[in-house]
Amino acid sequence: MTPSASTLAFVESPVQLLNVLEWAHAEAASAPGGAPLLHGVPAQPSRALGRGPAAAGEGAASACAHAPDRSAAGSWLRIVVLPPTDPMSRGQLRRMAGLARDEGYEVVWQEARGGRLAPLKALAALARDVRAARRVVVGDPFSRYVQLLLTLVRAEELVVVDDGTATMEFVAQTARGERLVRWHRVGGGGLPGRVRELAYAPVSATARRRFTPAAGTGRRVEVFSSMPVTVHSGMSLRVNEFAWTRARFGPPRLTKGTDLVGTSLVETGVVDPARYLDAVRALTLEHGVTRYFAHRRESAEKLRTLSEATGLEIVRPDLPLELIARRGPVGRTIVSFPSTVVHTLPYALTGTGVTVAVCDVEAAWLTGSASPRARSFLAGVSETARDVHRLPAQTASAAG
Repeated sequence: MTPSASTLAFVESPVQLLNVLEWAHAEAASAPGGAPLLHGVPAQPSRALGRGPAAAGEGAASACAHAPDRSAAGSWLRIVVLPPTDPMSRGQLRRMAGLARDEGYEVVWQEARGGRLAPLKALAALARDVRAARRVVVGDPFSRYVQLLLTLVRAEELVVVDDGTATMEFVAQTARGERLVRWHRVGGGGLPGRVRELAYAPVSATARRRFTPAAGTGRRVEVFSSMPVTVHSGMSLRVNEFAWTRARFGPPRLTKGTDLVGTSLVETGVVDPARYLDAVRALTLEHGVTRYFAHRRESAEKLRTLSEATGLEIVRPDLPLELIARRGPVGRTIVSFPSTVVHTLPYALTGTGVTVAVCDVEAAWLTGSASPRARSFLAGVSETARDVHRLPAQTASAAG
């Protein structure tokens, strides 16, 4: 590994990596002389990449004086990919890593799963750089591995980029001083699970304190998000408007049909599979849906069932949907269940003429094992979406 970068980012999903690129673009543009690139014009030279480190103590003026070497321009930021084990996520992450390298950033692929010793080996490999970094960017504050890394962080500045709608719950839980728990997670595991929770409690508590710095400590936490969040004391908020995506891709060619965005609510045990199939069938008939953009966690068996029942073309995106939609072709209407994209796509597709619609989830669709928070959380995702057309849940429930 090359000498430590001033800013170190940890990502575990393709969307997190996309949002790190968006944050780096915004950071560069906000530095002195870093005028933002023109929106909607693809593949412009990144005039401001070298200016990003200004806030981290690097010499912005001297960086601009050099020839526009993209690899040197991005040397202030190192992105560490901690990949999951599923092939779809890994494939998208590799393609996103290629885009990050194209922007001049160093990307390190660090396996931290797949065996009992893998997390410890990864921690040992990263420890030096984590301690040396002056700013740390994380994509998933709920990740236990990220929380473990935070015990080594000495940086005064911590940045949290979006990991989907989880950002909403993260801000709310830290404001209330609660333990960080994913909204769809239900307690379980019996005695072994409780023992693991007890053993992990000190790490979790350290992470929670790190995300909520006390006044006068000199530590700062920035939330970079497209979600409708109100940060609390000790945090600052910067809105992610997907400026890098709009500068790099599109505008897209629009098709006459409607696209439907898939969700992993079935895979996470929140929504009943049969109810979900009924909803997809109803939306297909009601809105003339022709393509179904699968979530990376959706199983092949589930997608095969959906295709056979509806006749939809199943599309397995090779990049996050924000990039796929911006690159095009894309339907004039995009329908989604409550998810991250109802907040991100209106930014990514600004000015393109695409309508984004969200279909609410009824309480009857939820499984018996769904978290008590599931219904209210999903409703909140829909209700707070900007520039989105809302579809009543009964439209979907009328099918079958």
